[in-house]
Amino acid sequence: MKRNLFFTSVLLAATLISTLAYAQKKLTDDQLLNLVQKQTYKYFYEGAEPTSGLARERYHSDGVYPQNDKNVIATGASGFGLMGTLVAIERKFITRKQGYNHLKKGIDFLEKADRFHGAWPHWILPSGKAKTFGKDDDAGDLVETSFLAQALICVRQYYANGNTQEKALAKKADRLWKDIDWNFYRKDNENVLYWHWSPNSGWKMNFAITGYNECLITYVLAACSPTHGVPSEVYHQGWAKNGAINTDISLYGHPVKLKHNVVGESVGPLFWAHYSYLGLNPKGLKDKYADYWQENKSHTLINYDHAIANPNHFKGYGKNSWGLTASYSVDGYAAHMPLEDKGVISPTAALSSYPYTPKESMGMIRHLYDDMKAKVWGEFGFYDAYSESANWYPKRYIGIDQGPIVVMIENGRSGLLWKLFMSAPEIQQGLTKLGFTYSK
Repeated sequence: MKRNLFFTSVLLAATLISTLAYAQKKLTDDQLLNLVQKQTYKYFYEGAEPTSGLARERYHSDGVYPQNDKNVIATGASGFGLMGTLVAIERKFITRKQGYNHLKKGIDFLEKADRFHGAWPHWILPSGKAKTFGKDDDAGDLVETSFLAQALICVRQYYANGNTQEKALAKKADRLWKDIDWNFYRKDNENVLYWHWSPNSGWKMNFAITGYNECLITYVLAACSPTHGVPSEVYHQGWAKNGAINTDISLYGHPVKLKHNVVGESVGPLFWAHYSYLGLNPKGLKDKYADYWQENKSHTLINYDHAIANPNHFKGYGKNSWGLTASYSVDGYAAHMPLEDKGVISPTAALSSYPYTPKESMGMIRHLYDDMKAKVWGEFGFYDAYSESANWYPKRYIGIDQGPIVVMIENGRSGLLWKLFMSAPEIQQGLTKLGFTYSK
């Protein structure tokens, strides 16, 4: 009897020690956010394409790549990486000198890379030449360029009062964004912007950019440009479709006023609430079509409540496992959304929504790190996507999904990129020109 009591006491003591050790090791919210940002940023620093220092389109920890594109540079993701470097400097993940050198390497490469009336292609080779993204899509990509341009403006603002070298880099970043000929992409002065142009196939893609999707930033920057700015009619007639951009629906009790470019009355992938708002601050941002903070918050909460309702009965969905966006999928790449739900959760969806739903996003981060780390965490943070229903946990990353995690978490914590971008006088002037009001 005494022996049994002794072993029971030993077991209880060991359990207590283990529990206390775990409690001591458990990270605070701030520590966990720091860790997630730092680990994710490594994609754009340690994992950068070596010649340019810019963002790879993808990185597969399993070593298997499609189209031999391991070292293909992604323009939009590179913009996100430039913004992430500013976060890394401020958070002291890297030194200010390291950050400057990394940014200079990337911006120097962009200065010499192929451009088409100022716009970069979707993909760039380490040689600086354009790489074909798809049929007739082998040259200028105005949307990916706009994701990069917002980063260049942030870099300019960050170094505006820096030392001599930093000011020179700010000047180069300023020149590169001002060289984008937004007016050319109106295709003979139409009151709408076009996504693609190629010297080989001209306007054959014929893809007019209309809302609502991820492209608001493209119109904002086109209107803000002091060198090739477009008139306000291009925004109202093209993007807003003379008011047809509006709707009036409610999903899971959350109002939606912007008609998303999807089939049916629903919302699109969550990256639509991220890409345009890495620099453009939706807090207090309104025009005659929407309150952009409310729209993005509704979009996010619809995803959250959809996971809780789980109408398709997918395994693992719930308050700590939610978020649908474009990512790798069980049957290739897919734009996941409530009406196109394949049982795939993409961590970037909830993590990059941190400014809109800090409590719900933090719950997701903790679940991923504390409960699922062995399956979903790697050298560059959380992997791109997973499906508990399919028992599918690929060890792969996509640059354009990793980038918003670093930037949007920081916007939720300090507002860093929002402050930089919104401090640019051209942005304030352009927003006024389009009829926006903005209150901090």
